[in-house]
Amino acid sequence: MQTEILGVPVDAQTFDEAIETLAAWARGDQLHYVCTCPVYTLMQARERPEVGAALRGADMVTADGMPVVWVQRRQGFAQAERVYGPDVLLALCEKTAGSGVRHYFYGGMPGVPEKLAANLQKRFPALEIAGFDAPPLAEVGSAPDAEAVQRLNHAGAHVIWVGLGSPKQDLWMALHRPLLEATVLIGVGAAFDFIAGTKRQAPQWMRRAGMEWLFRLVQEPGRLWRRYVVYNTRFLWALMQEGRESPPDRSP
Repeated sequence: MQTEILGVPVDAQTFDEAIETLAAWARGDQLHYVCTCPVYTLMQARERPEVGAALRGADMVTADGMPVVWVQRRQGFAQAERVYGPDVLLALCEKTAGSGVRHYFYGGMPGVPEKLAANLQKRFPALEIAGFDAPPLAEVGSAPDAEAVQRLNHAGAHVIWVGLGSPKQDLWMALHRPLLEATVLIGVGAAFDFIAGTKRQAPQWMRRAGMEWLFRLVQEPGRLWRRYVVYNTRFLWALMQEGRESPPDRSP
C-alpha cells in the first residue's frame, strides 16, 4: 500500500514484505526499479521535477529514513517500517544466495564495489556475483550511457544494485531502465561504503531512533551539512504548510 508524502507516493510496508516482493521480482521476468527514499530525496523531488518524475515512475519507493516512516504512521499506516538501503542489500543477497539470482554492483568510488563484493561473498558464500563497476563521477545526462548498458547486459545479472547517491541514482535508473535486461534495479545510496567498510555506519540504536543523520553529519560535516541541516528543516516546514492547507476531516 502506498501513502503520499509531499506529492511522492511512498510504499507503506514492513521490511519483510519489501524483501519478499523484491525476491519475487528478481526471479520473475518483468522489469522493475526501486528507489530508497529518505527526507533529502523527498525534498529534491519537491524542488526538481525530473527527480519527482523518477520517483513516481518507480515500482517501489521505500521509506529509507525514520522521519518518513513516522509520517506514514501518522497517516494511519501503523505497520510501516523503515526499508533502509544497506539492510535491503544484505537481506536480499542472503535470501537469494544459491537460488540462481545473479547480482551486479554499480557505483561507489574506485575500489569500493570490489570490497563490497568481497565482503558479501565472505558473508554469503553461495551468492552469485555477476560483476561490479565504479563508474566515472559525472552528472546523469539526457542520453543513456551506451557503454554501461552493453557492459551491464553482457554480465547477465538479475539484480543491479546502484550506489550513486540520491537523487543521482534515481535519475540514472529512470533513464536506463528501458535498456537494461536485469529484472530489478535498486538504488541504495551509501550502502556500498557501509558494507565495504570504507565509511562508518551509525549504531543500531541511533538508526532506530531516527538519529542516523546526526552521526553522518559529524562524520562528514563539510559534505552533508546542507543535506541534513537545511533539508531536514525544510521538510518539517513543508509538512506544517501541507497540514495547514489540508481541509479538515468532516467524516462522521
